[in-house]
Amino acid sequence: MKLNELSPRAGSTKGRMRIGRGPGSGKGKTGGRGVKGQKARSGVAIAGFEGGQMPLHMRMPKRGFRHAPNADLAEVNFWRLEQAIAAGKLDASAPIDAAALVTAGVIRRAKDGVKLLAKGELKSKLEITVYAASQSAVAAVEAAGGKVVQTRPAPAEAADASQA
Repeated sequence: MKLNELSPRAGSTKGRMRIGRGPGSGKGKTGGRGVKGQKARSGVAIAGFEGGQMPLHMRMPKRGFRHAPNADLAEVNFWRLEQAIAAGKLDASAPIDAAALVTAGVIRRAKDGVKLLAKGELKSKLEITVYAASQSAVAAVEAAGGKVVQTRPAPAEAADASQA
């Protein structure tokens, strides 16, 4: 006996039913669906519909609060800036902004803004304009004799407190 001579026992398997091939096949016309209209067609999209009764997902109580998504920021650390300055891709004496960081290859794209973080050591005196910066990053840049300009709008609570 060889592998190509193996076959299942006679009568142990059935061929697949070919539906929609005329009334003589026993599975013609509706092809076993047994319905007319939308459910007889392909691409039926009535999951969750309960015949006009309020669907279960709408009857269940809702909990919690979904806040608006935060800004998607490109993050830049000191070590990355120093690396670009050492390679000559970034000029430390010129003002640095998101466009300069993209052209220098420090970040791929500015996204919703750039955030300056204080990982690594800052040796250069920089004048940098970013959307946001960590407190330690601002302190380190100012300690090196530089300046950080943040373009992020002031939070609503702080603005309300200053008006009162």
